[in-house]
Amino acid sequence: MAVMKIHEMSRDERLDFLKKAAGVSNIEEMLRPLSFDDANMMVENAIGSMSVPMGIATNFVINGKELLIPMAIEEPSVIAAASKAAKIAKINGGFTAEAGESLMIGQVQVVSARKSAIQKILKNKKQLLAIANSKSRSIVAVDLQVRHLRDKSPNKIGNMLVVEIVVDTKDAMGANAINTMCEAIAPQVAEITEGEVVLKVLSNYATKRIVRCKAVFDKEELGGSEIVKRILFAYALAHSDVYRAVTNNKGVMNGIDAVALATGQDFRAIEAGAHAYAARDGTYRSLTKWRRTKEGDLAGEIELPLAVGIVGGIINVHPTAKLAIMILGAKSAKELAMAMAATGLAQNLAAIRALSAEGIQAGHMRLHGRKFGK
Repeated sequence: MAVMKIHEMSRDERLDFLKKAAGVSNIEEMLRPLSFDDANMMVENAIGSMSVPMGIATNFVINGKELLIPMAIEEPSVIAAASKAAKIAKINGGFTAEAGESLMIGQVQVVSARKSAIQKILKNKKQLLAIANSKSRSIVAVDLQVRHLRDKSPNKIGNMLVVEIVVDTKDAMGANAINTMCEAIAPQVAEITEGEVVLKVLSNYATKRIVRCKAVFDKEELGGSEIVKRILFAYALAHSDVYRAVTNNKGVMNGIDAVALATGQDFRAIEAGAHAYAARDGTYRSLTKWRRTKEGDLAGEIELPLAVGIVGGIINVHPTAKLAIMILGAKSAKELAMAMAATGLAQNLAAIRALSAEGIQAGHMRLHGRKFGK
């Protein structure tokens, strides 16, 4: 697929280009504003809907395949910056990404349980999994575990058990189905443990659904060896200081959230899981890592949990989310997750490159100059 200068096209030319690239003939219809009736079905007390600009990031090559990345975001320069970073990565083959299986965890909290409760739960594991799987035709509960937790809250109300079902959600995010499974096994869990079940809900900390992505960025395209060195100093601060790490990761999520919003994902869940993962060693750190290669280029990588889906949820009712999936060409939840990780890495590179050189404000002006009178 030839790279075209989309920013120089009119809207009609962009839509014609996307029709050919994505094989979608009714793009105008799929981009229509959400009707009030649809909005009223989605939320309570609806009064209308709020539009967010949606654009296309270009130059992304992920695992050897060139992709167009739909991004919905109100902040200027983000799409241009991601496209520029992807163009630099493309010189060395683009992004290499991998995603784990689509495994999520559902939790059933038990209080006041008998001492023998853990053994009894594990003894009845097959029965509990069968109950869970009776509630879904598509996703599958594949394992069940039990943990004993000490109450670390200020109230010290009492220790507890957490029964966790591991669910393969396949190409769905899976939240509703997992919650249904947890609620289905709760009465049996209460009976087996002789305790009281309190919470029955999924966890958005998707540590069994990790995505990794890496790329090498040409030092000359970045501005030379001195810029590479300055970027590494910037990374050192993001790794070592929470005040910088938070803003660094906000830049990462500028890319990831924009793709998530365009494709109808639960970006709040994605954000929560990403920030928890950034603090997994007890200190909040950068979600990305950067180093200098033997050739002097800049190598970057990102690793984080991404619970996403290409079926179910808002994708079933929002035509623009469906269109975004089609533009991206994602055939599985894994492919969507890898594209999101690559976009996050690209956006982080663009941000720290600007910060390490001319400064973020000048970088915004340079990348988005046509909106500022250039």
